[in-house]
Amino acid sequence: MIDRIEFICDRYKQIADMLQDPNIVSDIKKLTDLSKEQRNLEPIVNKYQELKQLESDIADLKEMTKDSDQELREMATIELEESIAKKEQVEEDLKILLIPKDPNDEKNVIMEIRGAAGGDEGNIFAGDLFRMYSKYAESRGWKIEVMGSEPSEAGGFSYIGCMIKGDNVYSYLKYESGSHRVQRVPVTESAGRIHTSTATVLVMPEAEELEVELDMNDVRIDIFCASGPGGQCVNTTKSAIRVTHIPTGIVVSCQDEKSQHENKASALKILRARLYDYMLQQKEAEEGAERISKIGHGDRSEKIRTYNYPQNRVTDHRIGFTIQQLDRVMEGKLDPIIEALIAYDQKKKLSVEEE
Repeated sequence: MIDRIEFICDRYKQIADMLQDPNIVSDIKKLTDLSKEQRNLEPIVNKYQELKQLESDIADLKEMTKDSDQELREMATIELEESIAKKEQVEEDLKILLIPKDPNDEKNVIMEIRGAAGGDEGNIFAGDLFRMYSKYAESRGWKIEVMGSEPSEAGGFSYIGCMIKGDNVYSYLKYESGSHRVQRVPVTESAGRIHTSTATVLVMPEAEELEVELDMNDVRIDIFCASGPGGQCVNTTKSAIRVTHIPTGIVVSCQDEKSQHENKASALKILRARLYDYMLQQKEAEEGAERISKIGHGDRSEKIRTYNYPQNRVTDHRIGFTIQQLDRVMEGKLDPIIEALIAYDQKKKLSVEEE
């Protein structure tokens, strides 16, 4: 581990020198790439410096425990125990920092939420989830851009897709893909019985054009009139776009924007994300064991979480995590759940690394 960290420290110093080079400063792409690499290495370098300082302190304190002054020996012994405990924690922190990062962690995401089992109640719950994620995004300073939606007459959405932009969005939201189950008395229920309904969430990293080679000869584009709410302009002009990727059968429709050009741009962006997600799943299926170090499969059929309204309880079934704060969670206070998922994922990956 130390050899690996020393190599990282050398690379960090090398980048610092390179960033002083006028030729690199004038090359925006090179400058951006090196600055990003430096930022990624900095936490490891800082933590390693902390470790070395603790090792030096421990050596000094061990000498002090041999001093002839009893009071000084007692004080040094107490500080030595504290420093050794802190050193062990710093070493654990370093192990986690050295876990290979998901290359998609820093990306924006495209999120798709669909009402599933439960009819109108499933659609209403899909709307509740969209509101929850919107508030969570707001709390983190992220921006949400709706890219397509199919509102439900009873409320909520049968489908809503959006892009979420900000710092490290995918690293926080990548655990949200799957089937979300709600247990509550629906507004449509007159007898007061508790129903179970579901909505599915799919989170995909935004794909750059260079990452997905999209041959437009493989894409069929259909143009039609938008339907549903949106005003006369949306409903009477042929602005809605449906794109079909013929080799995979992936279909994307967009009609929320007023112009055909805007809807086409949104549809192609979603299509690229779905194709990139498809490629990732194919790669992971081939690698097989790689999935062992991950939480779940990101499959929309997998029930990942239950939101129980009568008991104000949220349970994430993948890690056995339960919190009695459903009201806060639905207001976007998702940090306790997401932090627990990140910690669990890190421990699993660390155990795989050590094996």
